[in-house]
Amino acid sequence: MIEPRTRPRFARRLLDAAVVLAVVSAALPLPALAWGRQGHRLVAELAWDEMSPAARAEAQKLLAGEPDPTLPGIANWADLLRDEKPELGKRSAKWHYIDLPEDGDCQYDAARDCPDGNCAVAAILAQTAILADRSKPKAERLEALKFVVHLVGDVHQPLHVGYARDKGGNSFQLAIPGERPGGYGGNLHSLWDSGMLNMSKLDDDKYLAKLKDIQVPAVSALALPPPAADWAEESCKLMRQPGFYPPTHKLAPDYVATWRPLAETQLRLGGEHLAKLLDAALAPGR
Repeated sequence: MIEPRTRPRFARRLLDAAVVLAVVSAALPLPALAWGRQGHRLVAELAWDEMSPAARAEAQKLLAGEPDPTLPGIANWADLLRDEKPELGKRSAKWHYIDLPEDGDCQYDAARDCPDGNCAVAAILAQTAILADRSKPKAERLEALKFVVHLVGDVHQPLHVGYARDKGGNSFQLAIPGERPGGYGGNLHSLWDSGMLNMSKLDDDKYLAKLKDIQVPAVSALALPPPAADWAEESCKLMRQPGFYPPTHKLAPDYVATWRPLAETQLRLGGEHLAKLLDAALAPGR
């Protein structure tokens, strides 16, 4: 049985040299992919480049034996669990997002917003604690590393701190202008997950270079537990900016040009924050 709050996954296709968003049948309600596969790989790659040598060495020990023993290689693991490890996929489905009250000021309250610990903020804290615990078995710490790399990316996608009423924009349907007659159908969540990024038509290397050129405030070293609630609150504030939700259900011609820079900045910040978290969790002597 599919959990009623599990978010649907929408397919992405490249058609006529333009990336379009195709709606998957409502009969297939799968979890949403924050940032899409490329976005999660980019967050992980950015983090790897910013991590300390000692943290990278410890990560390499944990990753040894993986099919692709790199941070980008595990970045999308948590989104594949529903097919590959159904029980874990179901148990962790709510870890990918959090809903904050619409009538509030984006302030996270654990008792109110995540009483059972099944939300992105609580999951990041719990998995970071496992990762940092050298007494835990390697397999358990490796699994925690996979979750941390993915969920930190998730919480920087503004619609993963979205409204419960539309499942983080998944049910906010859009008519998307395009080269095909009549345009295309999609939804706001899918547009932010991968649609706007894919429209750049950049491969990972070129997009990584572009993201590194984005100027963001310096990110200081952090102590554990990480400030996951702060990251979620900032995403919430971005999502609630005027114009983030199109005033109609037809995408305006300038929407992507206006909002894609913010999405790219969030990817950059996600990488910076992930690097500092991993530096703290994997520091020698923990």
